[in-house]
Amino acid sequence: MLFKNIYTLMLVAVLVTSCNSREKQITNSEDYNAYLEIAENDFLKQTIEDNNFWEKKLEKDTNQFPYNAKIAASQSQLFSITGTIEHLVEAEKHLVVANEKTNYDNASYLRSLARNYISQHRFQEALELLEKAETNGEKLEASQKMLFDVHLELGNVKEAKQYLNAFIDYNDFDYLIRLAKWKDHEGDLTSAITYMEKAMELAEYSKKDFLKQWSYTNIADFYGHDGQIKKSYNYYLKALELDPHDAYAKKGIAWIVYSYERNPEEALRILNTITQYNNAPDYYLLKAEIAEYMNLVEEKDNNLLRYTMAIKNENYGAMYNKYKVLLLAENLEDVETAYEIAMDEVKSRPTAQSYDLLAWTLYKKRDYKTALKMAEMYVVNKTFEPEVLYHLAKIYKANNLDDKAAELQSELLGSIYELGPLMEQEIAQL
Repeated sequence: MLFKNIYTLMLVAVLVTSCNSREKQITNSEDYNAYLEIAENDFLKQTIEDNNFWEKKLEKDTNQFPYNAKIAASQSQLFSITGTIEHLVEAEKHLVVANEKTNYDNASYLRSLARNYISQHRFQEALELLEKAETNGEKLEASQKMLFDVHLELGNVKEAKQYLNAFIDYNDFDYLIRLAKWKDHEGDLTSAITYMEKAMELAEYSKKDFLKQWSYTNIADFYGHDGQIKKSYNYYLKALELDPHDAYAKKGIAWIVYSYERNPEEALRILNTITQYNNAPDYYLLKAEIAEYMNLVEEKDNNLLRYTMAIKNENYGAMYNKYKVLLLAENLEDVETAYEIAMDEVKSRPTAQSYDLLAWTLYKKRDYKTALKMAEMYVVNKTFEPEVLYHLAKIYKANNLDDKAAELQSELLGSIYELGPLMEQEIAQL
């Protein structure tokens, strides 16, 4: 009992310190207001013009499959800018045509279609295409790099490591970003940041804006995970300097404002400007979470409804299966459906994260022993994502493994920024 009381006092002290640290002001609306008020997206306008140009060329000569590839590139870019899934599907159609007319023997077209399938979370299909591209041999290293990506997404850790070792080059941007991703997968965030910083230096030296922008948003994410919030904020701003319409960077700032500074009203203001031009459903999920934190029940429900309606679009396929599982599992009448979706995820993508979803649905079904067995076999020490660790702690506690749950609790206290304010009380009660 004495130990428990001491631990409780320590826990409260940690929480108080954590809350006090978040009272520090990191952001300044004057830094980003101009980016929220942009009226016209010149890059979007140019991309639409490019798409129309190649479509007219294709109309005049339908046998010119390189035009299909050009249209696909424009459509992929339109998806990136607007979040409208139909652009990604349209890109796929044109890439399929290009591959069919080259008998699936053009490595570049194979990689492009594989990249499209990765965006759609169709990883097994992407793997088949990349294996064909590898056999083709044209620009082999480009295929090997993407094979690393897909194998890691599929949970084929051994194969991913083999491909990573096939193109070692510490002066190569593509290698460094993948090495950073690998280190993050291993839970070595310090090394991940080091390699991402080196990649960013190469991007800046190249003077290619798209590489710099990608580097800035990714290093901002890593800094956020590491608790370096000021650095994270500054690099999101640097990304916006290059592209004032970068929705991902704005979302990153909104998260800092919400989770670190606890200013939900300002976070919602930022997100509302994004959803005026970007249709990705996950923005509605974040808006619903913030509304719940503010006790705005009606606004929370409205955003969840918008999200639910959006993902009914069959074009999304499996892209939002994770969120489907987590939302459905919260309702007893829907938990069986959540379990079935989690099973599908495990079959198509047997990663630790997929098994975590399955273990979580078993926990929600109150099958605690099977949930524990599943987690210990496929999740423990295989991923270090805070959300997964929280699920694991709950599963431990349900199986009366309080010591293990307490160990994870102390780790999760350092991840409240990543998990968000709504989780703080949940973690304190573990």
